[in-house]
Amino acid sequence: MSFSVPLIKDNFVGKNLIIMNILIPTDFSENSHNALRYAMDYFADIPVNFYILHNSPKNTLIKEEEPEAAGFFEFPNNTLPVQNPMEMLQEEIKTCNLLAKNPKHLFYPLHENVVLVEAIRKHVEENEIDYILMGTKGASKTNRNEIGSNTSEVITKVQCPVFVIPENAVFNKMKNIAFLTDYNCIYRNKVISKLADSLLLQHAALRVLHIRSHNALLTASQTDNKGFLHYFFKETRHSFHFLENKNIETGIQDFVETWEIDMIAIIAKNLNFIQRLLFKPIIDSTYQSEIPFLVLHE
Repeated sequence: MSFSVPLIKDNFVGKNLIIMNILIPTDFSENSHNALRYAMDYFADIPVNFYILHNSPKNTLIKEEEPEAAGFFEFPNNTLPVQNPMEMLQEEIKTCNLLAKNPKHLFYPLHENVVLVEAIRKHVEENEIDYILMGTKGASKTNRNEIGSNTSEVITKVQCPVFVIPENAVFNKMKNIAFLTDYNCIYRNKVISKLADSLLLQHAALRVLHIRSHNALLTASQTDNKGFLHYFFKETRHSFHFLENKNIETGIQDFVETWEIDMIAIIAKNLNFIQRLLFKPIIDSTYQSEIPFLVLHE
């Protein structure tokens, strides 16, 4: 069996590093501050342009209490006038500069008065964004629908990799990155390069997790796709696993704990898994991990 390996630009070898462009929406809450801190730690060793975006559609007002998630909502009548967004962004930039450990981390404020997806699409194109990073507010006992709908909209409508950072996530040196797959897609350059970049940047091992039906055997095409992953990552520590459990949340939680998983990568078309793991009410879910997701596009 032979495989055609896509060409990957090596972003992280040598001193002539390619500058990454990261877009981070913010509402100035502790949740979004944590997402910013996580991003600076994750990309600590490479030059990065961080574009900090605050989106406030016209006539939007801000609640007195902290909003549910990273800054994308219109609020009801019991509101206060908006503080000057650019002033708040400038304060955010000052804070980032104080926290930054890498002098090659640069921060740029962005403010838009359009809906979230339009604002993000605009800057993904204009600033050649490599990743979007979105903080999530933790689940309540009743729902995660608000942040779920906004994150889902960005994931499905913007063709750019998205980091989804749970509110209490703290960056630690990564040992293992899990890749959830059904082996049904051909792994194109866009997917495989971003996954390889993360493994290389973090010096992490790849743990491929196949979620399958009970006693289901791989088809010929699934076998080929699995073989491609094995061949492509032959120089990277990697292993293959499968999950055969009606309760996917429990199975993935066990896998995360057993294999000390620090991040879960998944292709955007498998959004239903992300919804079940991140946005399902706590009372209905056994998955309690604070592990970030990297959502990739084909």
